Amino acid sequence: MKNPKERTALFEEISRSGELAPEYERRRKEMVKAEEDTQFNYHRKKNIAAERKEAKQEKEEADRYQRLKDEVVRAQVQLQLFKLYHNEAEIEKLNKELAVKNREIDKDKKRMDRVEDELKDRKKELGKMMREQQQIEKEIKEKDSELNQKRPQYIKAKENTSHKIKKLEAARKALQNAQKQHKKRQGDMDELERDMGAVEKARQEFEERMEEESQSQGRDLTLEENQVKKYHRLKEEASKRAATLAQELEKFNRDQKADQDRLDLEERKKVDPQAKIKQKLREIEENQKRIEKLEEYIATSKQSLEEQKRLEGELTEEVELAKRRIDEINKELNQVMEQLGDARNARQESSRQQRKAEIMDSIKRLYPGSVYGRLIDLCQPTQKKYQIAVTKVLGKNMDAIIVDSEKTGRDCIQYIKEQRGEPETFLPLDYLEGLGGPFSTKEFWGSCSIKHIKDQPKTFLPLDYLENMEDQPKTFLPLDYLENVEDQPETFLPLDYLEVGGTPPVLGGFFPPKPPSPNLPFSQPPGFPQTPAGVVSPQEQMKAKRKEAELRQVQSQAHGLQMRLKYSQSDLEQTKTRHLALNLQEKSKLESELANFGPRINDIKRIIQGREREMKDLKEKMNQVEDEVFEEFCREIGVRNIREFEEEKVKRQNEIAKKRLEFENQKTRLGIQLDFERNQLREDQEKVLMWEQSVRKDEAEIEKLKKGEEPVSSSQRTSSLYAREALIEIDYSDLPEELKVRWPFNAGPSHSFKPLPLLQAPPSPHTWKPWRSWRASGTSSRRPRMSSRPLASAPRRPSRRLSR
Repeated sequence: MKNPKERTALFEEISRSGELAPEYERRRKEMVKAEEDTQFNYHRKKNIAAERKEAKQEKEEADRYQRLKDEVVRAQVQLQLFKLYHNEAEIEKLNKELAVKNREIDKDKKRMDRVEDELKDRKKELGKMMREQQQIEKEIKEKDSELNQKRPQYIKAKENTSHKIKKLEAARKALQNAQKQHKKRQGDMDELERDMGAVEKARQEFEERMEEESQSQGRDLTLEENQVKKYHRLKEEASKRAATLAQELEKFNRDQKADQDRLDLEERKKVDPQAKIKQKLREIEENQKRIEKLEEYIATSKQSLEEQKRLEGELTEEVELAKRRIDEINKELNQVMEQLGDARNARQESSRQQRKAEIMDSIKRLYPGSVYGRLIDLCQPTQKKYQIAVTKVLGKNMDAIIVDSEKTGRDCIQYIKEQRGEPETFLPLDYLEGLGGPFSTKEFWGSCSIKHIKDQPKTFLPLDYLENMEDQPKTFLPLDYLENVEDQPETFLPLDYLEVGGTPPVLGGFFPPKPPSPNLPFSQPPGFPQTPAGVVSPQEQMKAKRKEAELRQVQSQAHGLQMRLKYSQSDLEQTKTRHLALNLQEKSKLESELANFGPRINDIKRIIQGREREMKDLKEKMNQVEDEVFEEFCREIGVRNIREFEEEKVKRQNEIAKKRLEFENQKTRLGIQLDFERNQLREDQEKVLMWEQSVRKDEAEIEKLKKGEEPVSSSQRTSSLYAREALIEIDYSDLPEELKVRWPFNAGPSHSFKPLPLLQAPPSPHTWKPWRSWRASGTSSRRPRMSSRPLASAPRRPSRRLSR
C-alpha cells in the first residue's frame, strides 16, 4: 500500500510531466532576458532625451542670467521706493490682521468651552482604555522579555554606530569648513592680485605725473650751477659762524629727549595703576551683586526646602494609602475581568450559533424538501444512555447538513459563500447511495445504532455510512488534499467540494445546546455586574500610586536644595570675608600709589618747558646768523629768507619720497600677504584631502557596523516576514497549455481512484502543504478554494500558498 506522496510521484512519472520542466525554464529565461533588454533600451533613450533637454535648459539659463544681470542695475534704483511703499502697506495689513486675530481669540475662547465639555466625555472613555491597557501591558511584558535577551548586543552595536556617525558628522562638517575656507582663500588671493596690479598702475601714473610737473615747474625750484655752488659756500660759512650755537642746541636736544623719555615712562607707569583700579572697582561691584544674589537665593531656597519637605510628607502618606487600596481594587478588577471574559465568550458563541441557525433557516427556505437539516438534530436517541454511542458514531460530522443531492449541496455552499458564513459539511443522499461497499440497505435497518434512533428515515443512510466508516480501514481521502497531504490520520468523505471548518465539539455523550432564539436578547449571567464602572472609579483613584515617582523626585529635589543651600551659605561667607575685603585693600593701595605719580610728572614737565624756551632762543640766534649770510643770495632768487627756500624744496622732496615709500610699502605688504595666502591655500588643500580620506574611512566603518547590527535585529523582522509570507501566492493562469496535464478520475465500488488534473510544482527543499497550514491555524478567514467542476472531469487552476 503506497502513501499519498509515493502515489503522487508515481502519477507524475506516468504523466511524464517532468520532461517539460527544462523547456519551461528555458522559455522563462528567454522571456526575462527580453524584458531586461527592453527596459535597458527604454532607459537609454530616456537618458539621451534628458541630456538634450538639460543642455537646452543650460543655454536658456545662461541667456536668462545675462538678461537678468542687465536688469538688476535698473531695478536697484526702484528697490528702496518699493521697500518703503510695501512697508507702509504691510503695517496696514498687520493692523487688520491684529483685529482679525483678536476676533479669533474670542472664538477660541468659546471653542475652549466646548472642548472642555468634550473632555468630560473623553474621561468617561478612560475606563474602556484602562481595560485595553491591561492587555497591552501583558503583551509588552512578553515582548520585553524577548527584547532584553538581545538588548546588550544591540546596544553595543548601536553605540558603536552612533559614535562613528557622530565622528563622521564632525568630519563632514570639518570638510565643509575646510572647503569653504579654501574657496574663501582662493577669492582673497584673486583680490590681492588685483590690488597688486592696481598699486603698480597707480605708482606708474604717479611717476609720470611727477615727471610732467618737474618739466613744467623745474625753473622755480631748481638753481643754476653757479647759484648752487654759492648756496653751498654760504651754507658752510653760516655753519661755521653758528657752530657754538649748534653745539648748545644739540646738547639741549639730547637733554630734552632724555626728559621726554622719562616723562613717557612715568605716564606709562601711571596707566597701569589706573587700569588696575578700574578692574578692582568692577570686581568690588561684582562681589556686592553676588552677595545680594546669594542672600536672595538663600532666602528663596529655605522657603522652597520647607515647601518640599511638607510636600514629601503629604506624598508619602498618600502613596502608602494608595498601595493598600490598589491591592484591594486589583482583586476586584481581576474578578470582574474574568466574568467579562466568560460573558464575552458566551456571547460570541451565542452569536455564532445564531448566525448558523439563520443560515440554516435560509437554505431550508430556499430549498424546501431538499435540505433536511443537521445530522445532530435529526438523530435523537430514544434513551439518554445511547447519547455517548451516537456521539462516537457521528464524531466530527455531527454538524453535517443532510441534502437530497449533490447539486443541492453545491448550491448551498455557493449561498453560504455569498453570505460569508462559516465552513459547513454536506452529506448528499444520492452520492452516499452510489458509494457501494461491504454493507447493504437491509443491514441499515438491522443496525444496532439505527434501531435506537427515533424514526427519521432520512438519517439511516448517513448514520450507517458513518458507522461503517468507523469499522472500515481508513482508505478514503478527499481528492482536494491528495496533492499535498502526506500521512493524515483523519478520514474524509471523497467529495471534492466538502469543507471542514475545524473539529466540532465532542461533548462526551451530551448533545450540544441549541442556539438561543434570534428574537431573544443576550442575557448576562446572574450576579454579574452590569458595567465595570464601579471598579473603574476606584481604579482612577488608585492613580495616586503612580505618585511614587513624584515622591522620589521631591525627595531628590529636597536633597539637592539642601546641598545647594549649604554651598551658597559657604560661598556667601567666603565672598564677604575674603574676596570683597581683599579687593578693597588692594584698591586703597593702588590709589595711594597713583597719587605719587602727579608731583614727579609735573616736575619733569616744568623742566621740559624751560628747556624749550632756551632752545627757541638759540634757534632764533642761528636764524639771524643765516639771514646775515644769505641776505644777498635771497634777493637774487626772490625769497624772503633761505629757510623758506629750503622748506619748500625739502617739503616737495619729502612728499615725493613719502608717496613712493607708500607705494613700496603697499606693494611689499601685498606681496607678503599673497605669499602667506599661497602657503595657507596649500595647507587648506592638504586639510581637504585629509578630511575626505577621513570621511571615506568613517563611512566604510559605519557600513561595517550596520551589517553587524543586522543579525541582532533579525528577530524583530521575523514576524513581519511571516506575515508577508502568508500573502505570497502564485498565479498559473498565464502558463502555456502544453505544460498542463489532464489526469482522468474514475471512482468505482472497490474505492480505487485516479487523481484530478494537477500541475507539477517546481522543486523545493520544503514540502508544500497549504491545506495543512490553513487547517492548523483554525481561525484564519481564508478558506480553501471551492471547485464547482463535475466530479470526474474538467481541469482546475491551482492556487498555492508558498511555505518557506
